[in-house]
Formats: sequence, structure tokens, C-alpha cells
Amino acid sequence: MSAKKIRKDEEKTPLILVVDDNRENLELLEAYLEDIDCETIAAYDGPEALQIVKKRKPDLVLLDIMMPKMSGFEVCRRIKNDPETMDIPIIMVTALTDFGDVERGIGSGTDDFISKPVNKLELLTRVKTMLKLKHLSDKLERTLAYLAEIEKQAHIPKSG
Repeated sequence: MSAKKIRKDEEKTPLILVVDDNRENLELLEAYLEDIDCETIAAYDGPEALQIVKKRKPDLVLLDIMMPKMSGFEVCRRIKNDPETMDIPIIMVTALTDFGDVERGIGSGTDDFISKPVNKLELLTRVKTMLKLKHLSDKLERTLAYLAEIEKQAHIPKSG
């Protein structure tokens, strides 16, 4: 029964949060992602993205940097500083090309960058890679929890 539960969890469709204040950019990214077996959800600013991350726990976030209300750097920093969401991979999608912006993105915790205008093949390749890494990380976490439970049960003294 336990094996079936794990198998079902492994087969769930990945959820990708796409965050961009520009509707056309957002729709383009979502259209590109139609080539991958995934569900997408959109956010138009940083605060909305953080609410969705907290509520839905996506498997990946595609995050624009330049947004009103809250920059992508701040959104990334908040996701990565929260123990409940820190393992969610983030790919920053940016038109910024200055090395200082790259450093700032890395400092905020991003896992990867994609430059605008977005190349569809590059996007799909990076997204697939991040989803695969997330899947393997989740699988390892479940396996370690399972082994810890077995070890805990093995060390329970028997009464009698």
C-alpha cells in the first residue's frame, strides 16, 4: 500500500508558477510550456506569487525580475528563506544583462536564469532539468523519511 502511495505521488503532474507583470510575456511562457506535461498557474506581481507559493507549493517558479510592488529578487529571497518553500526551484526570466544583476539574483537564491527574449528550446530544456532535479530531490526526501521510520520502529524495545 505504501509503495502505491509513493508511486502515485511520483506521477503527479508538475505545477509551474509563472510570474510576470506583462500579460503578453506571461502568455508566451505559458504557451511554450504547453509542450511539457505540466499545469501552469499565473501571478502578475510579487505579493500574488508569494500567496500562490504558500498555498499551492509549485514544483517550479519562472520569475520575472522587474515587477511593480516587489522585485523578483525579493520574491526569490522570501521563497528561499522560508523553510516550507526553500526547496522550490526558481528560474529568473530577465532582460537584465548587467553582471551585477546576475550576482544579485544568485544572492537572492535563484537556481537559474533565462534571458529575454526567451528561446523556447532553452526554456523547455531548463524547465525539464529543474523539474527532474525537484522530482529526484522529493523522491530522496521521501526515501530518507521512510528509512528513518523503519529505523525508529526497529529500535522500539519490545515489552514482555
